[in-house]
Amino acid sequence: MPGSVYKIIEIVGTSAASWEDAAKTAVETASKTLEDLRVAEVVKQDVVVEKGKVSAYRVRLNISFKYHGEK
Repeated sequence: MPGSVYKIIEIVGTSAASWEDAAKTAVETASKTLEDLRVAEVVKQDVVVEKGKVSAYRVRLNISFKYHGEK
């Protein structure tokens, strides 16, 4: 790992089922366009409430991936 550089970005995943599913969806979606994902850290969890009931789970994640720079 010496000499490696990683970039960290923030993403939000949502799910009607659970926070875990929201995180999984976010990481799997991000992995389609980002290379070398390394770590996803849950920063915040919240829910969307409609008519007194939870309608969606949301997870804010910081994800890191290897920075390759200009080629």
